[in-house]
Amino acid sequence: MARLPGGATFPPMTPITRRAALQAAACAAAAGALPAAALAQGTAATTERPLFGATLRTLPNGLRVAFVESRRAPVVAQYAYVSAGGAEDPQGRSGVAHFLEHMLFKGSPRVASGEFSRRVAREGGTDNAFTSRDVTGYFQHVEASRLGLVAMMEADRFAAAVIPEAELEPERRVILEERQQRTDSSPRALFFEAFDAAMWGKQHWRGRPIIGWEDEIRAITHADLVGFFRARYAPGNAVLVVTGAVEPGAFWRSVEEHWAALPPGPAVPRDRGAPPPAPPTPRYTRTDARLRGEAVFLRSWQAPTLTAGEARHGEPLEVLRHVLGGGPGSRLHRALVETGLAVSAGASYDADVASWTDFDISAVPRRDVAPERVEEAAIAVVKRLLDEGGPTEAEVARSIRQMTAGALLALDGLGAAPRMIGNALAIGLPIEVVEFWPARMRAVTRDQVADAAAAVLGRAPSGSGWLLPEGTAAPREVML
Repeated sequence: MARLPGGATFPPMTPITRRAALQAAACAAAAGALPAAALAQGTAATTERPLFGATLRTLPNGLRVAFVESRRAPVVAQYAYVSAGGAEDPQGRSGVAHFLEHMLFKGSPRVASGEFSRRVAREGGTDNAFTSRDVTGYFQHVEASRLGLVAMMEADRFAAAVIPEAELEPERRVILEERQQRTDSSPRALFFEAFDAAMWGKQHWRGRPIIGWEDEIRAITHADLVGFFRARYAPGNAVLVVTGAVEPGAFWRSVEEHWAALPPGPAVPRDRGAPPPAPPTPRYTRTDARLRGEAVFLRSWQAPTLTAGEARHGEPLEVLRHVLGGGPGSRLHRALVETGLAVSAGASYDADVASWTDFDISAVPRRDVAPERVEEAAIAVVKRLLDEGGPTEAEVARSIRQMTAGALLALDGLGAAPRMIGNALAIGLPIEVVEFWPARMRAVTRDQVADAAAAVLGRAPSGSGWLLPEGTAAPREVML
């Protein structure tokens, strides 16, 4: 949920997922987390070159710092992450992490309210921030000689953000307007938000919206924000990643000057409960008069990740997602889109999140196609895959080839390294999971994908839902 100076809102940056940009994310403190040493095993000794060749150090105050030298342009990108996102919001106060992100633009001892972004802009740079379920991030892209300026300002607000009570209500109105624009005005966004709550529970950390429920946004107090800042914004609970045209010695001297001076603070464990034994509302249907035939079908299974449950299934499930719903050539695309039943069909899963997640399939029917035909066809695809004992060797090889090739294309951008490395470190994964990700994916076998499919699609708790135009009868659930 990014924000612009002066209260304007901004579409959030591309989700920091491996699918989008080769990133990995997890939390070592999450229940059932796989130890970092186990995740790194088999990658650190590989002869394959690392993607970025980052240098990683931990300062005496606990701050982890990664640096990637890049001379492609005379610019530098600085990304600072806090290992706390929307899932860390206090019970009954959803939206605190995101609200605090906004308030961190309200000044610090050496930078007046609103001055941070104005200074960056005067130097010809850009800056912004975002909140995900797992992290809160702040970033700047500037000319390389201005690294010292943004390092000073960022370290200053991490150490002692002002969070002025007088600016609380104006910013609350900005956030409520942001929620109105992003969620309340969109039938699909409302459906996806309510579907998460139906599958996980409205007050479960995975079922709460990152921006917050409206009534809880209205209830957030100044004390809530200050308490969250003091509890979570500590060097040991943060990560700094910088990439760009800076000589390594000069970079580490800058780190020593600005970041090493922060008072020490520990890592803060995430308190994330287990998934419910079954979805609270296993079949959820929503109708909306604003729709004009644009129905949406979802089927969702609780799924392990690299940090929770059977972590060995994490990367095979990434491959399974591509086999089932990775665009043209995938099973769902062939069965629903190429046959004329649906406008689109796909699958969604991320192994790289803190704690449990979901594995989803989805479809948007053509307007002249009855919803039940689409659901029947989608579930038939899943059933056929399970009955066949998983995908074929050729499907697995094709998916791995396309996933790794597509990911490598994402490496050119200045923000690729800090986004991928920073997010992974901020939620507990060893840096090798990012640096050697293509090799890890190429090591996934067909049998591993079949085992993961049986464990999740065949046995895990699941639920389904429809978003339908008003007046459209809800189809009967198709059982697997």
